[in-house]
Amino acid sequence: MPHVSDIYGSMVFNEHTMQERLPSATYKSLLKTIREGKPLDLEVANVVAHAMKEWAIEKGATHYTHWFQPLTGITSEKHDSFLDPVSDGRAIMSFSGKELIKGEPDASSFPSGGLRATFEARGYTAWDPTSYAFIKDEVLCIPTAFCSYTGEALDKKTPLLRSMAAIEEQANRVLALFGEDPQRIITTVGAEQEYFLISEKDYERRRDLIMTGRTLFGAMPSKGQELDEHYFGAIRPTVNEFMKELDKELWALGVPARTKHNEVAPAQHELAPIFTNANRAIDENLLTMEKMRLLASHHGLVCLQHEKPFEGINGSGKHNNWSICAGKKNLFDPGANPQDNLRFLVFLTCVIECVDEYQELLRMSVASAGNDHRLGANEAPPAIVSIFLGDELNAIVDALVGEHSYKSAERVSMDLGVDVLPSFLIDNTDRNRTSPFAFTGNRFEFRMPGSAVNLADANMILNTAMAKSLKDFADAMGDRTGEEFEEAAIDYIKQTLRDHQRIIFGGDGYSQEWEEEAARRGLVNHKTTADALPCYVDPKSIALFEEMHVLSETEVRSRYEVKLEKYNKLINIEANVMDRMVRRAYLPALNRFAGDVAGQIQAEKGALVGADVEEQEELLRTVLAGIREVGAQTRKLKAVHEEALAIANQQERANCYAHTVLPVMEDLRSAVDAMEVVVDREYWPVPTYDDMLFYC
Repeated sequence: MPHVSDIYGSMVFNEHTMQERLPSATYKSLLKTIREGKPLDLEVANVVAHAMKEWAIEKGATHYTHWFQPLTGITSEKHDSFLDPVSDGRAIMSFSGKELIKGEPDASSFPSGGLRATFEARGYTAWDPTSYAFIKDEVLCIPTAFCSYTGEALDKKTPLLRSMAAIEEQANRVLALFGEDPQRIITTVGAEQEYFLISEKDYERRRDLIMTGRTLFGAMPSKGQELDEHYFGAIRPTVNEFMKELDKELWALGVPARTKHNEVAPAQHELAPIFTNANRAIDENLLTMEKMRLLASHHGLVCLQHEKPFEGINGSGKHNNWSICAGKKNLFDPGANPQDNLRFLVFLTCVIECVDEYQELLRMSVASAGNDHRLGANEAPPAIVSIFLGDELNAIVDALVGEHSYKSAERVSMDLGVDVLPSFLIDNTDRNRTSPFAFTGNRFEFRMPGSAVNLADANMILNTAMAKSLKDFADAMGDRTGEEFEEAAIDYIKQTLRDHQRIIFGGDGYSQEWEEEAARRGLVNHKTTADALPCYVDPKSIALFEEMHVLSETEVRSRYEVKLEKYNKLINIEANVMDRMVRRAYLPALNRFAGDVAGQIQAEKGALVGADVEEQEELLRTVLAGIREVGAQTRKLKAVHEEALAIANQQERANCYAHTVLPVMEDLRSAVDAMEVVVDREYWPVPTYDDMLFYC
């Protein structure tokens, strides 16, 4: 295998490649666009396009595509060749600046929440030069934004970029109060991607996994994750080969994949990259997810990215490590003495305020049919949003709120009691795996996002809410300077922390006591997507997005409709799959088994007069009772499903799915799962959890 440094970024038109291939003036102009947001003129774009095309062809590319993120949450691409026939029957390879900066896909074929209809099909893609172009499968992929003919954003990237611009503007206003000059400010993200790998042969026999991404049926395996032996354990050879190929592909694409390991649940794994610019990080995460799915088949595996593919064991999350950087400074770095670091305390206070003020939006940003099954257990945070600060910052907040002195705890050296082992300084704070939003030293780890989600939504809302808090602080400070500013800032911090201290919690997020305490504090607890989505179109939310110039009211409402429609469609699909699997697989298998048991009873009675067949008869009674229960729950599901489909209003339909249909689906699952542990395995029509999670 070639050296990693030779592979890394080899398929990316990055700044190093730009500098090598572009004229100096063009390179400098493009760099100003990338780093400072300066407009890019067509003449520069033509030069860039030619250099990009020549580089791509040398790398084996034959086509290009505008690579964008419609409201489906995944990526989309349409491949156009560089081929340009000429009059003498030959062809040349061409690619213009106009083709680089603008494309025209059909906007009506993507979810738009009513913004586009079939007779209003025109849409545009626009080059995002802040995220590098790359080559994938012999196609030059150009990251782009996607908008309608009338200018509304139809994608995930555009609002994210707007939110990053908002936070840059407001953070610079705050830093100016500390005497700092305007500078480039970005939010950074490191996305920890969890996933499951199972055998391709098992996957092909599970219609529920194929159609919905999760097992709609399945009894707990004989052994789950209770022995804690899979986490950080030795990686299976087959999985290790997959991980090595994945690393190589991602490194070539400039994705800084760094950490890989077994996760807690059997067959579960994680990949974590080094953090980078939020816009690029989200592009790279989507690329990572795609490569995981495609490369798994090279090793006889299937990569499952659903938030809860298996009941009763850990689900898969995507921890969003979020920070704000000004130049090379991390604005969430508390320094050696955080209580004396006024700038840090201002930014910390603004985070606490924005998370409390817009907790419903943050919960909504991660809401999905799959994540509803994950939140609240097995190391996933609860649906109640709270902030974990750790012992030292908690004590600082308490001191500020209570207006008493604070003495920093000295860092303690830990001695392991063995001479050959080193002693080391322990951190001033522990980690809380049940916290949805935890401070982890110099960043906040938002742990609520599920593994399948596009992180653009969560980061767009985080950025927008933070920009609003920074704006309110800057507005309140006015033109104060020096000691007057410091006194006013400290007073503002104290009052804001008093107003929003309710969002801070460091205990067990799974406990019933916390749920009751959170209700007393006035924190929301939206356990389902149907409950979480309406806050998107609340006047308070719309006012936030419009004030920060991130989304118009029309764009907000369209996104709400898209999320609502997707939720309803997913539950509809799951209900249909359950019904068909029961009728076509489980009930026939149960009936065959019952018939064979009955036949065996008759045969034994015939072979031996007075034979004791009590055990067989008890088994038959159990199976027949199970068949009746499965049949009854299937009919009940069909009835409530039809009831949901008859509801025209999408929000009311979602409410019915969440609170009426899903409980019946759970009851049907329980009835089928109860039979799995009774019926002879030769009769069971699908691979079980034992089979799928503990493959060789």
